Amino acid sequence: MDAQLFDKLVSIRRHLHQHPELSFTEFKTAALVEACLGELSIPTERVALTGVIGTITKGDGPAIVLRADMDALPVVEESGVDFPSLTEGIMHACGHDIHTTMLLGAAMLLNDATFEGTIKLVFQPAEEGPMRSPVKGKSGGQLIMESGKLDGAIAALGLHVHPLLPVGVLSYKNGESLANVGNFSIRITGKGGHPGWMKQVIDPITIAARLITAAHALVGPQPDPPSAVLAITYLSTESEPSFNVIPSHVLLQGSLRAVRIADYNDIISRLRTLLHQLEAEFRCTIDLGFSAYYPSLLNDAALHEQLSPIHNKIFGKTKVTEGLAYLVGEDFSFYSRAMPGQFYFLGARTEQNDSYFLHHPRVTFNEECIKYGSSFLAEAALHLLAGN
Repeated sequence: MDAQLFDKLVSIRRHLHQHPELSFTEFKTAALVEACLGELSIPTERVALTGVIGTITKGDGPAIVLRADMDALPVVEESGVDFPSLTEGIMHACGHDIHTTMLLGAAMLLNDATFEGTIKLVFQPAEEGPMRSPVKGKSGGQLIMESGKLDGAIAALGLHVHPLLPVGVLSYKNGESLANVGNFSIRITGKGGHPGWMKQVIDPITIAARLITAAHALVGPQPDPPSAVLAITYLSTESEPSFNVIPSHVLLQGSLRAVRIADYNDIISRLRTLLHQLEAEFRCTIDLGFSAYYPSLLNDAALHEQLSPIHNKIFGKTKVTEGLAYLVGEDFSFYSRAMPGQFYFLGARTEQNDSYFLHHPRVTFNEECIKYGSSFLAEAALHLLAGN
């Protein structure tokens, strides 16, 4: 990548970083993407409210999907960079500003390249969740896959910056690499009353305490790093606080995560059994609901092997390292379960950051990673279209 293109991409990235937008509100970001692709005469279409798909077609051949996410997070920035967010309470704390920039860089590199086939440049909204979704409970990636716009593609590639890996390193994990994630709500309905007249009370707080302890035990002892977790993240009695009134309802909310889909489904099954047992024991009602499910991200080992010449060309043999599965959700999983996919972590560590990970208000990313990311996406797409 020449210095002039890199400087242009850094300028784009910093603009995006200063003007972050939350899931399904990425209207200005989408407009910037459309303008950049328009300068290259790449046709675009809107999808999933604020998503943009640019299409480069040259002759006959298969289709390849390159995907970047665009949304930011409700985080107050404390990174200390010279170009902080100008939008109060919102920050690109997950690096999606760099993802968008790298895909724009790949578009610039690909536009004058010679190939036979189609490259779909997917600038996706709302990876961080389905809040404000036009279809309840569905993220940007899920909506894009359901739109049919990517039907028939033979492969999908995505990159995610990693703030604790050195620049120039590419990390992968084949198979189920990122977790199945489901947000859940549990509502316990008992019978409220006076603490001094307990024989007429079905205390939902006591039931909730039993439930929390037993639910955590469902996951059991875990290796390091863990492969599953059930976390209760919120509890409310849905009533005004009182020292002498036992409420009738308790609401619990949390997150269930498991790398293997079989483990995820097994934990849900045993959670339902536990809730039925508590209902019978306490003569209460317990309702369980799930939302915002992301399946595990499935990386295709054959596709990874097919791309090994590009790994070596861009990064070198010693800089492509096998990593671990993470208990984080990523809706590239919807792409990876519809076609062969590979989702890589790209080193982006800065000198001032040796501990802050994604979603932290002090996380920083090294812009030098843009050179590697844009080049890899472009070269990988050309390699796959050539049938190598």
